[in-house]
Amino acid sequence: MNTLKLLQTRRSNKKLVAPAPNPAQLEQIFQAALRTPDHGKLQPYHFIVIEKEGLTRLATILKDDATAMNLDERQFHKIEGICQKPMIIGVVAKIDEQVEKVPAWEQLVTAGCAAYGIQLAAQDLGFDNVWITGKWVNGPALRQAFNCNEQDEIVALIMLGTAEERVEKEPKAGKLEEFVSYL
Repeated sequence: MNTLKLLQTRRSNKKLVAPAPNPAQLEQIFQAALRTPDHGKLQPYHFIVIEKEGLTRLATILKDDATAMNLDERQFHKIEGICQKPMIIGVVAKIDEQVEKVPAWEQLVTAGCAAYGIQLAAQDLGFDNVWITGKWVNGPALRQAFNCNEQDEIVALIMLGTAEERVEKEPKAGKLEEFVSYL
């Protein structure tokens, strides 16, 4: 797919089934994510691939956090839906606050760009996906499972797979005047 068309037509899809990317496709996806803009060449991100029995472990971790955070039944239902996807990639911003020339917020943005790179590369390979967060990304069990340091931030859980059904919708045209101004 041509790059401009990919950027203009990308959309999220939560209705995902197997197959998910295979190891060779994941390597391509991660190589694309590593090309994100990165001031200082810090590579302030880490990716966690969750599939197969890892999804069962993730469900337990998220439910433990949801219980500890007194989340409602609706959140538990969401967790079940999340963990039924064929693959999830967690993206952690690995913030180094000791680097003066690259502030923490910029490192966080770089990790977000890497997450978007994962989405675009997966879409280009024919896999639909959706980027989610949720209250549980701040849960202690998930942070421990993702090996987060105190300053790190979990910026994304990207669900990946094949579209359950192909619905070809016309991309929504944005009203550029609402988002663009000139100085």
